[in-house]
Amino acid sequence: MKVTFVSNYINHHQIPLSNVLYEHLGDNYTFIQTEPMEEERIRLGWNPEDVPPYVRYAYEEREACEKLILDSDVVIWGGLEDETMLQPRLQAVKPILRYSERLYKTGQWKAVSPRGLRKKYLDHTRYRKAPVYLLCAGAYVASDFHIVRAYPDKMLKWGYFPECKEHEIVKLWEEKEYTEEKKEILWAARFIDWKHPELVVELAEELAKVRKDFHITMLGGGELQSAIESLIQEKKLEAFITLAGTQTPSGVRELMEKTPIFLMTSDRQEGWGAVMNEAMNSGCAVIANRMVGAGPYLIEHGRNGYLYRKETARELADLIIPLLDRRGLCRGIGVQAYETIAGEWNARTAAERLLLLIQDMAEGKNPQIRWTSGPCSKAEIIKERS
Repeated sequence: MKVTFVSNYINHHQIPLSNVLYEHLGDNYTFIQTEPMEEERIRLGWNPEDVPPYVRYAYEEREACEKLILDSDVVIWGGLEDETMLQPRLQAVKPILRYSERLYKTGQWKAVSPRGLRKKYLDHTRYRKAPVYLLCAGAYVASDFHIVRAYPDKMLKWGYFPECKEHEIVKLWEEKEYTEEKKEILWAARFIDWKHPELVVELAEELAKVRKDFHITMLGGGELQSAIESLIQEKKLEAFITLAGTQTPSGVRELMEKTPIFLMTSDRQEGWGAVMNEAMNSGCAVIANRMVGAGPYLIEHGRNGYLYRKETARELADLIIPLLDRRGLCRGIGVQAYETIAGEWNARTAAERLLLLIQDMAEGKNPQIRWTSGPCSKAEIIKERS
């Protein structure tokens, strides 16, 4: 069984899944990278030092990659705008698994555009009866594709699967920075508008009115960093917030493992948000915007994390204060978060489930959905207002 995964580039979010697929399929598994990685991401440590043996580059050997895409038993197509290389396979009516974040990150109202609807028809809707299935990398993907009537009963829960580390979770949690004097909170993202770093400052201001036993570390850089630094100084919050700059992926994970609470303030434009996987795998109690793609898939509100709705500092404070007051509650949420990733939402579970579906497709069958939750289970249509 020959399987080919096509995406823009290989990175530390794709490698764990690809490694498991390669473990099972050997040289019958290939990852085709269609473009060089941006310099900014390489500086942040995204580029693997040792390129895995299954990676090939379409911009260096396009003809060979095109042939591989056409001849494979099943192709996983990773959300690329240019579908030139995929067209011969679509025309040949061969099995495809599309891997996609949501269509309407800035608002489903955009679905009324006649030009947009025609493109969605040409790319997706006209293949509703073909052996083309959708891996939904985010909880609102199914809702977006339902609007354009694509992939009926052929949408599966999916996501991104960064490295899942094994921990003695109780021991790990006991070593986190949670004392009577200080509870550490971590935020890690680019300083850009839709990541809303200003909301972190507003939260600190709200908390500082009633308590002094917290500290927030903000990781990352970007166009709003200077403005956020000025805002912190203006509100006299230097004792409560530290801007720690950009870190490598491994550096971020190390800080997560020391931190009891992780805050994720991205809005609906965060298609998935793999830092959520990483924070939960590190035993953090995660508080995230419900519109983050990974949120409704990974977090069961009140059991293994919290999802907020109103995007206000007051709402965030109301969720975070009980975690600051009750160590047992914070630890319990963090332990359940770890179990969610280690038990189900990880690369090995996702890859092994996917291989069962791929086997069905390679044999000309409709994929049998064998699971009621987690990767490869049915993707429900979640309305944004629900």
